Amino acid sequence: MEIAVVGSEEFVLGFRLAGLKRVFVADESNYQSVIIKAMSEAEIGILAVAAKDLNYLPQNVRSKVLDSIQPVIVPVGGDESDLRERVRRVIGVDLYKTEDE
Repeated sequence: MEIAVVGSEEFVLGFRLAGLKRVFVADESNYQSVIIKAMSEAEIGILAVAAKDLNYLPQNVRSKVLDSIQPVIVPVGGDESDLRERVRRVIGVDLYKTEDE
């Protein structure tokens, strides 16, 4: 399984510098088609996206993207509680849970 990233040229630059090879550049005008294309590639297991870019998607597509298990979509730059809920939903365990909760 590979890790890929979808986003603006500025967003994907850091991932490229870190060595990621699977990069999909998208802007508001083509974001939906690019993320659907990336999600359809079987070898991609994790897809990092800018959390704010998900607002470019219609609500029904956004729900499909966020509920995806293959690949797992990881919004970057969003609220920490969003990531916590995403991890819990995907693997079925709350990794952030402390003894106090």
